[in-house]
Amino acid sequence: MSIAALSAELRSSRKDETITDAENRNQGNMWVIFLVAFFGFCYWQFISYKDKILPEAASAHGPKIDKLFYITLALITIVFIGTHIVMVYQTYNYAGKKGNRATYFAHSNKLELVWTVIPAVVLSGLIAYGLTVWNDVIYPGDKKAMVVELYSKQFDWTARYAGKDNQLGRYDFRSIGTGNDLGLLEDVKNDDDVIVKGEMHLLLGEPVQFKFRSRDVIHSAYMPHFRAQMNCVPGMETMFEFTPTITTSQMREKLKNPKFNYILLCNKICGASHFNMQMDIIVDTKEEFAKWMSEQKTWAQTQSASKQTASAITPIAENTSSN
Repeated sequence: MSIAALSAELRSSRKDETITDAENRNQGNMWVIFLVAFFGFCYWQFISYKDKILPEAASAHGPKIDKLFYITLALITIVFIGTHIVMVYQTYNYAGKKGNRATYFAHSNKLELVWTVIPAVVLSGLIAYGLTVWNDVIYPGDKKAMVVELYSKQFDWTARYAGKDNQLGRYDFRSIGTGNDLGLLEDVKNDDDVIVKGEMHLLLGEPVQFKFRSRDVIHSAYMPHFRAQMNCVPGMETMFEFTPTITTSQMREKLKNPKFNYILLCNKICGASHFNMQMDIIVDTKEEFAKWMSEQKTWAQTQSASKQTASAITPIAENTSSN
């Protein structure tokens, strides 16, 4: 027995614990007031933060993803509102009254059928629609798409452009070392590849095929404005393709924010500095992209400069050791 029950027996009276009809009615009324206030608060949040639910889509497939998202959100909202209304209605309408007894039943085939069939039909339709969107988004297969590799490691990103031949050269993790973080091999296809860190550029209206790799743990390349996300898994290559539709300059004007940049984030908790694993993405016009690309060094040029630096340092080191 509980302490309260033992205490009541000692007092030989439990009148002070009797709940009156008026108290039950008050509880029911307060639940109704709470429900109205709760729905009002949810509505205020939606209106105040609707611009932050999803940033404006800046890729060709973005509107399809947004439509799927909002249809799902609408269905969830209907269920959310309905279940809360039913719960509060039960509390208000069936508040305890003297002499009333609750109806007990152990099973209802009709209820079981309703809450099994309806969700199954709705979810099946939603899944079927989601699969059609997924197939359109994940398998575009444009053979003219610009190929870019995104290489992830704790805790940064490296982008490798396939160069003029639009083909990435071979790599091997055993070749990773100083000046070769990506483990690229001596391959003619690697010579015109361009490797950049900190900021990458994309071309407006041109499809880009991303190939993802990871050196250490599972990372997740997440580009919110482009509605793109793909896991980067050690030991395998994953892919995602999309077409940018709004330049960085245009988006800055729309948002009235001259400092805005699209961003690449890691969406997997990959370690202590996970929060800082990001990279700016700039969407350019053809002229802007060509100018930027002309300023970048190819893999062959980078390797040549590294070898020259190494050969210049070696004689100095030898002279120092001989002295």
